[in-house]
Amino acid sequence: MTELVRVLRGLRRLTDDPRDAFTHRLRIGLAVAALILILSLLR
Repeated sequence: MTELVRVLRGLRRLTDDPRDAFTHRLRIGLAVAALILILSLLR
């Protein structure tokens, strides 16, 4: 569990630029959505 938390903390982007933060969150969201889609198609 602690390894998962370490990976998730590595995905965080600490920036003051709202545009950069938004694009980073959008990329992470799309990656998670793609992972969910792939896993659902494998079942």
